[in-house]
Amino acid sequence: MKGSIAIAAATAALASAAATPAKLEARASGTSSGSVPTVTVKGNAFYAGDKRFYIRGVDYQPGGSSEAKDPIADVDGCKRDVEEFKKLGINTVRVYTVDNSANHDECMSALADAGIYLALDVNTPKYSLNRAEPGASYNKVYLQSLFATVDAFANYDNTLLFFSGNEVINDDKTTSCAPYVKAVTRDLRQYIGTRGYRKIPVGYSAADVESNRFEMAQYMNCGTDDQRSDFYAFNDYSWCDPSSFTKSGWDQKVKQYGDYSIPLFLSEYGCNTNKRTFGAVKSIYDQDMSAVYSGGLVYEYSVEDSGYGLVKINGNSVTENDDFKALQQMYKDNPAPEGDGGAKTDGKASECPKNSDSWNVKDFNGADLPAMPDGAEKYLKEGAGKGPGLQGSGSQQAGGGSTTTAQPGSGSVTGVASNASGSSDSGSSSSGSADASGSASAANSLIMGEMGKAPLVCAAVVLVSSLFGASLL
Repeated sequence: MKGSIAIAAATAALASAAATPAKLEARASGTSSGSVPTVTVKGNAFYAGDKRFYIRGVDYQPGGSSEAKDPIADVDGCKRDVEEFKKLGINTVRVYTVDNSANHDECMSALADAGIYLALDVNTPKYSLNRAEPGASYNKVYLQSLFATVDAFANYDNTLLFFSGNEVINDDKTTSCAPYVKAVTRDLRQYIGTRGYRKIPVGYSAADVESNRFEMAQYMNCGTDDQRSDFYAFNDYSWCDPSSFTKSGWDQKVKQYGDYSIPLFLSEYGCNTNKRTFGAVKSIYDQDMSAVYSGGLVYEYSVEDSGYGLVKINGNSVTENDDFKALQQMYKDNPAPEGDGGAKTDGKASECPKNSDSWNVKDFNGADLPAMPDGAEKYLKEGAGKGPGLQGSGSQQAGGGSTTTAQPGSGSVTGVASNASGSSDSGSSSSGSADASGSASAANSLIMGEMGKAPLVCAAVVLVSSLFGASLL
């Protein structure tokens, strides 16, 4: 979300697929059964079964960053908005904040019945990395909340992917946070595998900071397999209508990412400097971009203080504006390409970027990452337990941050915990909170060494204005 709702609470901000698959059935967290078309990663693209899947959606957080509410737990609001989603013809919504202690069965089923997947940010304002103290805020209390969110959503087959962070790095000075973002991504992937869930993609949503956007993409795709992200996304507001593929500079980005080997998509787009006609849609779902990009998410569904939005919500009433109608028409006129759209399956890992004035991760050399914080590895064996929800006390000042460096390969899944009730083949029901002891092999794979220098301060104070990232425009 613009300004990173997933990173900063008010107190921490100062420091801190055109081919929609066959009808979906959401798998409830308790007793639902049956098969559904889950989405997987192959090469640099997503696939629903054997069919290329392009993300065609909107960012969805009614109330915006000022109200930390869970729209997937709001059954009435969800069902109200699903009707609008169907009119738009979308297949994905991105949600920035959820309550991991709430039940989400009804909304997830309503979304699935409409053929809509969920792209979910696992951070919340109180449980997120602090840009100014990433090492301290990367602790077991933080990871417990993230893992509990995975437990809450992993069993829904229309859970498309998890975002490990959003716009944590928003300038050159905050690039030293990158190892912690990557460590969180590694930990989430290991938790999903060790708990026996299907392989739900995990990746990062980056701010469109031109000086280090591509370096972050390289960084999230370098190192050993356990360290690499499943996808990379970034927020891009550089196409401001009236524009074109070349005038916007998007043609140069396609060239720059041409050899990128994991799925790439736009986690936010839709500049509102001028009247929005969403001309970018034509290029995104055309041969201009389909070989490199896997779609995108328009910012945003509801009109909030930032001035974006496709609809105005007033209680149970929804009023569509001109932006809604423009996007609806563009989606209708521009279906996704047939076939694989030029996707590649033979890509290689990226080279880790070298340190420079705009990329400063010198506290961790090359592929080195922070080790999982003390006490957090138990969740791999035992499950996360009940999530703190949106009313918890928060994690940024909980203490017990990571102080050691993990060896490459430490995040590999070497076994499934014996008490894991998830399934690697399907989203079988599981709370991830059983008490029986699990397989020690997965937790013991976190081999730790001495850290040359444990960074405690990532950058100068991050201002509250970073919320909703007005600086992007």
